[in-house]
Amino acid sequence: MSKSTIAVIGGKLQGTEAAYLARKAGLRVVLVDVRSRVPARGLCDSFVQADVLQKGFLSDLSREAEFIIPALENEQTLDGLQEAAGNLDCPIAFDFEAYQTTSSKKASNRLFAALDLPYPAPWPDCGFPVLAKPVSASGSSGVRIFKTRQELDRRFHAEAGEQWVLQEYVPGPSYSLEVLGCKGKFVSLAVTDLDMDEQHDCCRVTAPTLLDPGLTEAFRSVSEKIAAALALTGVMDVEVIAGPAGLRLLEIDARLPSQTPTAVYWSTGVNMVALLAEIYCFENLKTPDLKTKQAVVYEHILVTPRGPETKGEHIMSQAGQLSLIRDFFGTDEAITDYDLGKDNWAATLIIAGKDLRAARAKRDRVLEKIRLYTEE
Repeated sequence: MSKSTIAVIGGKLQGTEAAYLARKAGLRVVLVDVRSRVPARGLCDSFVQADVLQKGFLSDLSREAEFIIPALENEQTLDGLQEAAGNLDCPIAFDFEAYQTTSSKKASNRLFAALDLPYPAPWPDCGFPVLAKPVSASGSSGVRIFKTRQELDRRFHAEAGEQWVLQEYVPGPSYSLEVLGCKGKFVSLAVTDLDMDEQHDCCRVTAPTLLDPGLTEAFRSVSEKIAAALALTGVMDVEVIAGPAGLRLLEIDARLPSQTPTAVYWSTGVNMVALLAEIYCFENLKTPDLKTKQAVVYEHILVTPRGPETKGEHIMSQAGQLSLIRDFFGTDEAITDYDLGKDNWAATLIIAGKDLRAARAKRDRVLEKIRLYTEE
């Protein structure tokens, strides 16, 4: 086999990220999902529709692959993978113990408090607005903001219960950072800037960051401290908001995230899947060169006969099978379910420039071309 093979389990947004970066790293990708129509299917080398927990499947898969990346958040599947991990012929690139903490926002907040790190004050120890988010959902799923006690009481009545986290709403720009860990060593990568849509879902990632250098170093320090407390092996994503009182931790996820790794790759050339291969196959954590090579705008759009509209990442999970197209309406690359003659489609636009000003100007030209196309 001319290329090393990795297996990606799960074909939605995390699977799309893993498959995209793996192929950029020169790896052959086998994608596995129980569903036949998944967005990442068009980005892999081969696709297998299967339940990975069926008897014998993981053993066979592990003999073909150099390592396995779980790219899903299904608790039953992750439990099965953890149970099987020690009996396979290749490693599973996933820190199951760290994930147990980071997949719960309440457990994450307890960790922040134990480490004396800044995070939004919990309700009722804060004023309004109050932000409510599900304990276990990732990203912006289910997030709501309540401006008054009356609004909050109408939704939650006496109390929110164990399935929700209520905390101070902190206004300000959001930022993301990935940390890699191996054998007690931790390396933080490049900070990326996040823009949100009206549903608080990330619709755009840009790099390099515009965050103040002092705050950037503080962000790195806090993130590596969390990784050390978790004894992280693999990758973890940390998200903060820069509020009036400084940085506040919003969320941590010990898994390969979507969106930001590709922005980091385009801005710095650092490929997180390649780094995961080093960690899990060779127990080696490389310290990558994080020098910015170019700026990038990574943006999701929904296109209808009315034209293109920037939307949160959820539109990509609802899209059809995605494919990678270069020089798409002037982009460097696009990941899209576009097809000739199709009236409604979605795309992730990847647009690079010598700096952010140039990348944003190029992005505007791309959107204008798409708008004119929809009017034809």
